[in-house]
Parts: sequence; C-alpha cells; structure tokens
Amino acid sequence: MKRLSLVFLLVSAAGCVGAMPKTSTPAVELHGHHFTTELATNEASREHGLMMRTELAPDHSMLFVFPDTQPRWFWMKNTLIPLDILYFDADRKLVSMQLDVPPCEVDPCPSYPSDTPARYVLELPAGTARRIGVESGDELKVEGDIGPVR
Repeated sequence: MKRLSLVFLLVSAAGCVGAMPKTSTPAVELHGHHFTTELATNEASREHGLMMRTELAPDHSMLFVFPDTQPRWFWMKNTLIPLDILYFDADRKLVSMQLDVPPCEVDPCPSYPSDTPARYVLELPAGTARRIGVESGDELKVEGDIGPVR
C-alpha cells in the first residue's frame, strides 16, 4: 500500500509540473540568426530604450513595438554603445537600416530616420547587420508574446 501511494504521489506531481505554464524569454530571428530581446511596447520603455547601457551582448537586441505604422526616427542621446537600427513595416519586413550608429557625444544629437513608415524597430550591437548579411525585405520573426502595445 505504501508503494502504491508513493507511485500515485510521483505521478500526480509529474502531471502538475507538465501542466505549469511555460515562460519564455522574448526572442527574434532575423536572416537565420536568433537574438534574445527586450521589448519596448509603451511610451516610457520606448523613450528609455538602451540608454545608459555600457554593453549589449552579441546575441541580444531590443525590439521597439509601436501601435501604428508611420515614419520613425531614433537618436542616441544617453546611449553609450554604437548600434544598428533596423526598421520594419507592419508585416515585419525590413524597410530601412541605419548601421553603425555612434553614441551621441554632443547635444543636440542627430536623428536617424527610417526611409519609409515602420511599426517595429530592432536595435542590435553595431556591425551585427553586416556580419549576418541582413538585406532589405528580410522578415523579422518574433518568438513569444509581445503583450499589449500602447
């Protein structure tokens, strides 16, 4: 009887573990390369972006998600690391790139616009887009739930 109770307890516990929701770290895939990503889906997180960071791992990114598609431009105020800034349309197709964007050292900081309206903007460590061979029209794949966009 003791053995049967132990088996029942182990089977029940295993069933509970399998039923637990899986948490996944947001990630993106671009041109066959996978990057973990931080999401910026509201005004405050989009304004702060990667400011004050002293490094960005080679396999890491930040994805800015906007509630609409329109002309976008980014600047590097208080951003301490050089970046590639990639602009994507509503279908997540690459429409514009600003590569090897340097940190802003003197105010006013220049802005780096998209060539056409964009809904998503991906920031990667400078040099990444060239290294992996990113091209206009490439599709950005997003893994995980983006959540609400405001």
